Amino acid sequence: MPDHSYPELQTLRDLLRFAVSRFNEARLFFGHGSDNAWDEAVYLLLHTLHLPLDRLEPFLDARLTSDERQQVLAVIDRRVRDRTPAAYITHEAWLGEHRFYVDERVIVPRSFIAELLEEQLAPWIDDPWSITRAVDICTGSGCLAILMAHAFPEAQVDAIDLSTDALDVARRNIADYGLEARVRPIHSNLYAGVARQHYDLIVSNPPYVNAEAMAILPEEYQREPQMALAGGDDGLDLVRTLIGEARDHLNPGGLLVVEIGHNRDALEAAFPQTPFTWLETSAGDEYVFLLRREELP
Repeated sequence: MPDHSYPELQTLRDLLRFAVSRFNEARLFFGHGSDNAWDEAVYLLLHTLHLPLDRLEPFLDARLTSDERQQVLAVIDRRVRDRTPAAYITHEAWLGEHRFYVDERVIVPRSFIAELLEEQLAPWIDDPWSITRAVDICTGSGCLAILMAHAFPEAQVDAIDLSTDALDVARRNIADYGLEARVRPIHSNLYAGVARQHYDLIVSNPPYVNAEAMAILPEEYQREPQMALAGGDDGLDLVRTLIGEARDHLNPGGLLVVEIGHNRDALEAAFPQTPFTWLETSAGDEYVFLLRREELP
Protein backbone atom coordinates (compact mmCIF):
# COMPACT_ATOMS: atom_id res chain seq x y z
CA MET A 1 0.00 0.00 0.00
CA PRO A 2 1.62 3.32 -1.02
CA ASP A 3 2.71 5.74 1.66
CA HIS A 4 0.26 8.44 0.54
CA SER A 5 -2.76 6.22 1.30
CA TYR A 6 -5.15 7.95 3.66
CA PRO A 7 -2.81 10.74 4.78
CA GLU A 8 -5.64 12.13 6.89
CA LEU A 9 -5.22 9.22 9.29
CA GLN A 10 -2.54 10.45 11.66
CA THR A 11 -3.25 9.15 15.16
CA LEU A 12 -4.09 5.81 16.67
CA ARG A 13 -7.58 7.16 17.30
CA ASP A 14 -7.92 7.92 13.57
CA LEU A 15 -6.79 4.43 12.57
CA LEU A 16 -9.06 2.74 15.08
CA ARG A 17 -12.09 4.61 13.76
CA PHE A 18 -11.10 3.71 10.22
CA ALA A 19 -10.63 0.02 11.09
CA VAL A 20 -14.00 -0.25 12.81
CA SER A 21 -15.71 1.35 9.84
CA ARG A 22 -14.00 -0.99 7.37
CA PHE A 23 -14.75 -4.08 9.50
CA ASN A 24 -18.42 -3.17 9.82
CA GLU A 25 -18.69 -2.23 6.16
CA ALA A 26 -17.26 -5.62 5.15
CA ARG A 27 -19.59 -7.44 7.58
CA LEU A 28 -16.72 -9.42 9.05
CA PHE A 29 -17.44 -12.34 11.35
CA PHE A 30 -15.91 -12.23 14.82
CA GLY A 31 -15.40 -15.44 16.77
CA HIS A 32 -11.68 -15.97 17.17
CA GLY A 33 -10.97 -14.02 20.35
CA SER A 34 -13.33 -11.07 20.06
CA ASP A 35 -16.99 -10.67 19.20
CA ASN A 36 -17.17 -7.13 17.78
CA ALA A 37 -15.36 -4.79 15.41
CA TRP A 38 -14.06 -2.41 18.10
CA ASP A 39 -12.35 -5.06 20.23
CA GLU A 40 -10.84 -6.69 17.16
CA ALA A 41 -9.53 -3.37 15.85
CA VAL A 42 -8.03 -2.44 19.20
CA TYR A 43 -6.27 -5.79 19.48
CA LEU A 44 -4.91 -5.81 15.93
CA LEU A 45 -3.65 -2.23 16.05
CA LEU A 46 -2.03 -2.47 19.48
CA HIS A 47 -0.34 -5.71 18.48
CA THR A 48 0.89 -4.28 15.17
CA LEU A 49 2.33 -1.23 16.91
CA HIS A 50 3.98 -3.34 19.65
CA LEU A 51 1.99 -1.59 22.36
CA PRO A 52 0.66 -3.18 25.57
CA LEU A 53 -2.61 -4.95 24.79
CA ASP A 54 -4.21 -3.64 27.99
CA ARG A 55 -3.14 0.02 27.63
CA LEU A 56 -5.09 1.86 24.96
CA GLU A 57 -5.91 5.25 26.49
CA PRO A 58 -2.38 6.71 26.82
CA PHE A 59 -1.72 6.13 23.11
CA LEU A 60 -5.00 7.15 21.46
CA ASP A 61 -3.80 10.57 20.33
CA ALA A 62 -0.25 9.54 19.53
CA ARG A 63 0.71 10.24 15.92
CA LEU A 64 1.99 7.31 13.88
CA THR A 65 5.07 7.39 11.71
CA SER A 66 4.58 6.84 8.00
CA ASP A 67 5.92 3.27 8.26
CA GLU A 68 3.66 2.49 11.22
CA ARG A 69 0.62 3.80 9.39
CA GLN A 70 1.36 1.59 6.39
CA GLN A 71 1.81 -1.46 8.62
CA VAL A 72 -1.54 -0.81 10.29
CA LEU A 73 -3.31 -0.21 6.98
CA ALA A 74 -1.86 -3.46 5.61
CA VAL A 75 -3.23 -5.40 8.59
CA ILE A 76 -6.67 -3.82 8.23
CA ASP A 77 -6.63 -4.59 4.51
CA ARG A 78 -5.67 -8.24 5.07
CA ARG A 79 -8.39 -8.73 7.67
CA VAL A 80 -11.02 -7.29 5.31
CA ARG A 81 -9.80 -8.56 1.94
CA ASP A 82 -8.92 -12.16 2.91
CA ARG A 83 -11.19 -12.55 5.96
CA THR A 84 -8.13 -13.90 7.75
CA PRO A 85 -8.79 -14.52 11.45
CA ALA A 86 -6.93 -12.05 13.63
CA ALA A 87 -4.99 -14.86 15.32
CA TYR A 88 -3.44 -15.86 12.00
CA ILE A 89 -2.34 -12.28 11.41
CA THR A 90 -0.73 -11.87 14.82
CA HIS A 91 0.30 -15.53 15.21
CA GLU A 92 -1.04 -15.66 18.72
CA ALA A 93 -4.18 -16.65 20.59
CA TRP A 94 -5.08 -16.44 24.24
CA LEU A 95 -6.89 -18.77 26.61
CA GLY A 96 -7.25 -16.81 29.81
CA GLU A 97 -3.79 -15.50 30.67
CA HIS A 98 -2.01 -18.09 28.53
CA ARG A 99 -0.66 -17.11 25.12
CA PHE A 100 -0.16 -19.67 22.34
CA TYR A 101 1.53 -19.47 18.96
CA VAL A 102 -0.88 -20.26 16.09
CA ASP A 103 -0.85 -20.26 12.31
CA GLU A 104 -2.98 -21.69 9.52
CA ARG A 105 -1.89 -25.26 10.36
CA VAL A 106 -4.11 -25.34 13.46
CA ILE A 107 -7.56 -24.26 14.52
CA VAL A 108 -7.57 -21.02 16.52
CA PRO A 109 -7.70 -22.09 20.20
CA ARG A 110 -11.10 -21.62 21.81
CA SER A 111 -12.48 -24.05 24.35
CA PHE A 112 -14.73 -23.95 27.37
CA ILE A 113 -12.59 -26.74 28.79
CA ALA A 114 -9.87 -24.13 29.36
CA GLU A 115 -12.15 -22.42 31.90
CA LEU A 116 -12.68 -25.72 33.71
CA LEU A 117 -8.95 -26.45 33.84
CA GLU A 118 -8.37 -23.09 35.50
CA GLU A 119 -10.40 -24.53 38.40
CA GLN A 120 -8.51 -27.85 38.15
CA LEU A 121 -11.85 -29.52 37.29
CA ALA A 122 -13.11 -29.00 40.84
CA PRO A 123 -15.19 -30.48 42.40
CA TRP A 124 -14.90 -33.48 40.07
CA ILE A 125 -11.24 -33.85 40.94
CA ASP A 126 -10.64 -33.57 44.69
CA ASP A 127 -6.84 -33.69 44.62
CA PRO A 128 -5.14 -32.22 41.53
CA TRP A 129 -1.85 -33.82 42.60
CA SER A 130 -3.44 -37.26 42.27
CA ILE A 131 -3.60 -36.91 38.48
CA THR A 132 -0.41 -38.52 37.21
CA ARG A 133 -1.38 -39.54 33.66
CA ALA A 134 -3.55 -37.41 31.36
CA VAL A 135 -4.20 -37.04 27.65
CA ASP A 136 -5.53 -34.33 25.35
CA ILE A 137 -6.98 -35.91 22.20
CA CYS A 138 -7.24 -33.70 19.09
CA THR A 139 -4.73 -31.36 20.70
CA GLY A 140 -4.24 -28.98 17.75
CA SER A 141 -1.91 -26.23 18.99
CA GLY A 142 -1.36 -28.16 22.22
CA CYS A 143 -3.16 -25.53 24.28
CA LEU A 144 -5.30 -27.83 26.43
CA ALA A 145 -2.43 -30.26 27.02
CA ILE A 146 -0.33 -27.35 28.28
CA LEU A 147 -3.14 -26.10 30.51
CA MET A 148 -3.53 -29.63 31.89
CA ALA A 149 0.16 -29.69 32.78
CA HIS A 150 -0.30 -26.44 34.68
CA ALA A 151 -3.48 -27.60 36.41
CA PHE A 152 -2.11 -30.99 37.50
CA PRO A 153 1.50 -30.56 38.67
CA GLU A 154 2.29 -34.28 38.88
CA ALA A 155 0.78 -35.26 35.54
CA GLN A 156 2.55 -36.59 32.48
CA VAL A 157 0.39 -35.42 29.58
CA ASP A 158 0.05 -36.94 26.12
CA ALA A 159 -0.99 -34.55 23.32
CA ILE A 160 -2.57 -36.49 20.45
CA ASP A 161 -3.44 -35.32 16.95
CA LEU A 162 -3.84 -36.89 13.53
CA SER A 163 -2.34 -33.83 11.82
CA THR A 164 1.46 -33.76 11.71
CA ASP A 165 1.26 -30.05 10.89
CA ALA A 166 -0.72 -29.42 14.07
CA LEU A 167 1.79 -31.41 16.11
CA ASP A 168 4.60 -29.20 14.79
CA VAL A 169 2.74 -26.18 16.18
CA ALA A 170 2.05 -28.04 19.44
CA ARG A 171 5.77 -28.80 19.82
CA ARG A 172 6.56 -25.11 19.47
CA ASN A 173 4.07 -24.20 22.20
CA ILE A 174 5.24 -27.01 24.47
CA ALA A 175 8.80 -25.72 24.10
CA ASP A 176 7.71 -22.13 24.70
CA TYR A 177 6.32 -23.24 28.08
CA GLY A 178 9.35 -25.40 28.88
CA LEU A 179 7.20 -28.52 29.21
CA GLU A 180 9.09 -30.93 26.94
CA ALA A 181 9.70 -33.28 29.88
CA ARG A 182 6.01 -33.49 30.82
CA VAL A 183 3.95 -33.03 27.64
CA ARG A 184 4.49 -35.58 24.86
CA PRO A 185 3.10 -34.92 21.34
CA ILE A 186 1.87 -38.12 19.67
CA HIS A 187 0.75 -38.67 16.08
CA SER A 188 -2.34 -40.83 16.37
CA ASN A 189 -5.90 -41.29 15.14
CA LEU A 190 -7.67 -40.88 18.49
CA TYR A 191 -6.69 -43.82 20.74
CA ALA A 192 -4.93 -45.88 18.05
CA GLY A 193 -1.42 -44.74 18.94
CA VAL A 194 -1.84 -45.22 22.70
CA ALA A 195 -3.48 -48.64 22.66
CA ARG A 196 -1.85 -49.80 25.90
CA GLN A 197 -1.97 -46.52 27.80
CA HIS A 198 -4.25 -45.82 30.77
CA TYR A 199 -5.06 -42.38 32.12
CA ASP A 200 -6.60 -40.69 35.12
CA LEU A 201 -8.03 -38.01 32.83
CA ILE A 202 -8.95 -37.89 29.15
CA VAL A 203 -9.81 -34.47 27.70
CA SER A 204 -10.88 -33.70 24.15
CA ASN A 205 -12.17 -30.77 22.11
CA PRO A 206 -12.66 -32.75 18.88
CA PRO A 207 -14.10 -31.73 15.50
CA TYR A 208 -17.85 -31.51 16.13
CA VAL A 209 -19.39 -29.26 13.46
CA ASN A 210 -22.17 -31.14 11.70
CA ALA A 211 -22.52 -31.28 7.91
CA GLU A 212 -25.34 -28.74 7.77
CA ALA A 213 -23.36 -26.19 9.76
CA MET A 214 -20.14 -26.88 7.81
CA ALA A 215 -21.95 -25.89 4.62
CA ILE A 216 -22.70 -22.39 5.91
CA LEU A 217 -19.58 -21.57 7.94
CA PRO A 218 -18.48 -17.91 7.82
CA GLU A 219 -15.43 -17.28 5.64
CA GLU A 220 -13.24 -16.74 8.69
CA TYR A 221 -13.87 -20.32 9.84
CA GLN A 222 -13.21 -21.60 6.33
CA ARG A 223 -9.63 -20.35 6.73
CA GLU A 224 -9.09 -22.96 9.47
CA PRO A 225 -8.12 -26.61 8.79
CA GLN A 226 -11.39 -28.30 7.92
CA MET A 227 -10.31 -31.59 9.51
CA ALA A 228 -10.24 -29.72 12.83
CA LEU A 229 -13.89 -28.71 12.43
CA ALA A 230 -15.91 -31.33 10.54
CA GLY A 231 -17.55 -33.95 12.76
CA GLY A 232 -19.65 -35.83 10.19
CA ASP A 233 -23.36 -35.69 9.41
CA ASP A 234 -24.45 -35.12 13.02
CA GLY A 235 -21.15 -33.80 14.37
CA LEU A 236 -20.58 -36.88 16.52
CA ASP A 237 -18.33 -39.11 14.41
CA LEU A 238 -15.27 -38.69 16.63
CA VAL A 239 -17.27 -38.27 19.83
CA ARG A 240 -18.75 -41.75 19.40
CA THR A 241 -15.27 -43.25 19.32
CA LEU A 242 -14.05 -41.12 22.22
CA ILE A 243 -16.91 -42.43 24.36
CA GLY A 244 -16.96 -45.97 23.00
CA GLU A 245 -13.27 -46.68 23.66
CA ALA A 246 -12.62 -44.49 26.71
CA ARG A 247 -13.30 -47.24 29.25
CA ASP A 248 -10.33 -49.22 27.91
CA HIS A 249 -8.02 -46.28 28.53
CA LEU A 250 -9.16 -44.95 31.91
CA ASN A 251 -7.95 -46.00 35.32
CA PRO A 252 -10.64 -46.81 37.94
CA GLY A 253 -12.41 -43.57 38.84
CA GLY A 254 -10.88 -41.85 35.81
CA LEU A 255 -12.69 -39.05 33.97
CA LEU A 256 -13.59 -38.35 30.35
CA VAL A 257 -14.24 -34.65 29.58
CA VAL A 258 -15.35 -33.72 26.05
CA GLU A 259 -16.55 -30.51 24.38
CA ILE A 260 -19.26 -31.04 21.75
CA GLY A 261 -20.55 -27.61 20.69
CA HIS A 262 -24.30 -27.46 20.07
CA ASN A 263 -24.79 -31.22 19.88
CA ARG A 264 -26.16 -32.03 23.33
CA ASP A 265 -29.57 -33.17 22.08
CA ALA A 266 -28.05 -35.34 19.37
CA LEU A 267 -25.58 -36.88 21.82
CA GLU A 268 -28.20 -37.73 24.42
CA ALA A 269 -30.35 -39.29 21.70
CA ALA A 270 -27.39 -41.38 20.52
CA PHE A 271 -26.52 -42.52 24.08
CA PRO A 272 -29.89 -42.59 25.88
CA GLN A 273 -28.64 -44.81 28.74
CA THR A 274 -25.47 -42.87 29.46
CA PRO A 275 -25.62 -40.57 32.55
CA PHE A 276 -23.83 -37.51 31.19
CA THR A 277 -22.84 -34.78 33.64
CA TRP A 278 -23.00 -31.40 31.90
CA LEU A 279 -20.44 -28.96 33.24
CA GLU A 280 -21.22 -25.29 33.83
CA THR A 281 -19.21 -22.88 31.67
CA SER A 282 -19.45 -19.18 30.86
CA ALA A 283 -21.83 -20.08 28.02
CA GLY A 284 -24.04 -22.46 30.00
CA ASP A 285 -24.17 -26.18 30.68
CA GLU A 286 -24.77 -27.58 27.20
CA TYR A 287 -21.29 -27.75 25.71
CA VAL A 288 -19.00 -29.93 27.84
CA PHE A 289 -19.82 -33.30 29.36
CA LEU A 290 -18.10 -35.44 31.96
CA LEU A 291 -18.27 -39.19 32.48
CA ARG A 292 -16.52 -41.36 35.05
CA ARG A 293 -15.04 -44.64 33.83
CA GLU A 294 -17.74 -46.55 35.68
CA GLU A 295 -20.47 -44.62 33.84
CA LEU A 296 -19.14 -45.35 30.35
CA PRO A 297 -20.89 -47.80 28.06
